[in-house]
Amino acid sequence: MPITKGIKQLLEEANDVVTAVDPADAIKRLGDAGTVFVDLRDPRELARDGKIPGAFHCPRGMLEFWVDPESPYFKPIFGEAKSFLFYCASGWRSALSAKTVQEMGLAPVAHLKGGFSAWKAMSGPVETREDS
Repeated sequence: MPITKGIKQLLEEANDVVTAVDPADAIKRLGDAGTVFVDLRDPRELARDGKIPGAFHCPRGMLEFWVDPESPYFKPIFGEAKSFLFYCASGWRSALSAKTVQEMGLAPVAHLKGGFSAWKAMSGPVETREDS
């Protein structure tokens, strides 16, 4: 049986309800104590490409478990009164993730438009494995 909703529709729905932050605006938020950058990429992507300095790494597959305070895997950072800015490589996983956690009640949340690729294209700072 074919699927009834594809990735294009899922992304459209996410982008309709989630705030997308332009890379230039996201760069200005770096160092803001009220903003948590959340890196959803696979650990291999982080090792290969680096990450936004100070970003909290949350593998996409663990997101809902780490956000839910009732989960045995809950991470306290998601219980803090902060703004959460999710990002991935291109902005697809982060749009879907931000929509999901927004539906769970986490707020405020947004995602990085164009992802880490767009961040690097805007010359945003990158923390490499040697820096961490």
